[in-house]
Amino acid sequence: MNSNLNIKTIYLAGGCFWGTEYYFQNIKGILKTIVGYANGKTEDTNYEIVASTDHSETVKIYYDFSVISLTEILLHFFRIIDPHSVNRQGNDIGRQYRTGIYWEKNDEKSKEIVEDFIEYQEEKIGNIAVEISEIKNFIKAEDYHQDYLEKNPNGYCHVNLNLIDEPLIDDDRKFIDSNEKKREILNDISYDVMVNSATERPFTSELNDEYRKGIYVDKLSKKPLFVSSDKFDAGCGWPSFSKPIISDDLEEVNDTSYGMRRTEVRSISSDSHLGHVFPDGPRDKGGLRYCINGASLKFIPYEEMDEYGYSDYKIFVK
Repeated sequence: MNSNLNIKTIYLAGGCFWGTEYYFQNIKGILKTIVGYANGKTEDTNYEIVASTDHSETVKIYYDFSVISLTEILLHFFRIIDPHSVNRQGNDIGRQYRTGIYWEKNDEKSKEIVEDFIEYQEEKIGNIAVEISEIKNFIKAEDYHQDYLEKNPNGYCHVNLNLIDEPLIDDDRKFIDSNEKKREILNDISYDVMVNSATERPFTSELNDEYRKGIYVDKLSKKPLFVSSDKFDAGCGWPSFSKPIISDDLEEVNDTSYGMRRTEVRSISSDSHLGHVFPDGPRDKGGLRYCINGASLKFIPYEEMDEYGYSDYKIFVK
């Protein structure tokens, strides 16, 4: 369902660009990567002289914002770098290995997200050494650097690539596979929706008109799935969202029931039916409409997120 209109870019300097590029190439929603040199003093440089021109080894990332948010990308970035380290990542030392986040010229929305994210991180972990600015003097690196670890699987890498397969936010919410246990947790309509893939009647869920700040969690697993910032009134009678909080937490399945061709949306954390996704959402939000049964969700107001153990998700709530 992705469209060229959904493509945005961000530049990440995370030490040696080989590992940083490979990590992001394996993240859902990342469409393309280019390694290069950024924010130096000159409009030209190369690998041999990059230290003298003060460029940083940087990965240009093209992503589909209907699939993955910039905030999610930045959370991935912060778990593969040491944000306190100055001019060093792993065994690599020098200004070319400094960390940085750079946005395109005049991209005020990305600038705002990056600045909010850095403020959030500094409140959590103190002062950090990540350079943030508009991109300047980005030069594509030599061909042999592009897709380096894909071409050289045993090549040097300072990034822990095992993190690719680990949950971005580990909140210890458990998978529930017993229908008997599900019966204990859910009322009749929620059970029918989540277990039997039923659809609640339109305009019957109290969440349809819920627009306070907060998150929407899976009623069974309590895993956060959607955020109020991505909710909109589609006029269809069911809660509608432009994308999930974390791109890997939903499964999309072809659904040919009732003589129709639709894309079913399921929660991976509870293996439950949620609703369907359609390509008729707001264009400025990526063009998708996740049409979700309110019976499958529970709303947690922003003011109660700490109390319920969802502090790590507050950065997503705008």
